[in-house]
Amino acid sequence: MKSPIAGVLGSPGQRLRAAFQAAPIAVPGVFNALVGRMAERLGFQAVYLSGAALSASLALPDVGLVTLTEFVEAARDIAAATQLPLLCDADTGFGEALNVERTVRLFESAGAAGIHLEDQQMPKRCGHLSGKQLVDAEVMAAKIRAAASARRDADFVIVARTDARGVVGLEEAIRRARLYVAAGADVIFPEALESREEFAAFARELAPVPLLANMTEFGRSP
Repeated sequence: MKSPIAGVLGSPGQRLRAAFQAAPIAVPGVFNALVGRMAERLGFQAVYLSGAALSASLALPDVGLVTLTEFVEAARDIAAATQLPLLCDADTGFGEALNVERTVRLFESAGAAGIHLEDQQMPKRCGHLSGKQLVDAEVMAAKIRAAASARRDADFVIVARTDARGVVGLEEAIRRARLYVAAGADVIFPEALESREEFAAFARELAPVPLLANMTEFGRSP
């Protein structure tokens, strides 16, 4: 089965935005070129370089141990192996706002369609685990502004993930999401929401901004 998005022309970011506009889509997590190619042949419309999956492929826990170099190398291999747009996990951006600028440019040069940044403190943890700590919302907003200004292609997608639901509650997660959109985020990733009602509330409060939901086996989300 050929993916309908594989033949769409344009930059990687334009192709990812086209996939988002089509309808709600499932974006499988991949960790190497072969799995990316398999996703394309199965008819998916985009792929996602998962930090958890990449960590597992290196026999590492998902606690921020994979380096920027390792992420970018994996992204380059996957982008070369498939025509599907590739969204990449960039953890906390590999530093502060200045570091985030370089992170964006390296992923963009590797052929990625976009990245997601999260508002955890380092060392970060898998979003569905307890014990997470957050950076100040303004620190995260500064990273998003840096990412948006650093991209060479205006269609390169900046996804802002907030882990606030599992730390301080839904209301703060929504407040942070609004701040991140104002800072330049194209998509919001509310991690580890715990019910359909919470997803519906988030969608209402953030409309028309697209949302990304991490549906992980054995995770906190339904």
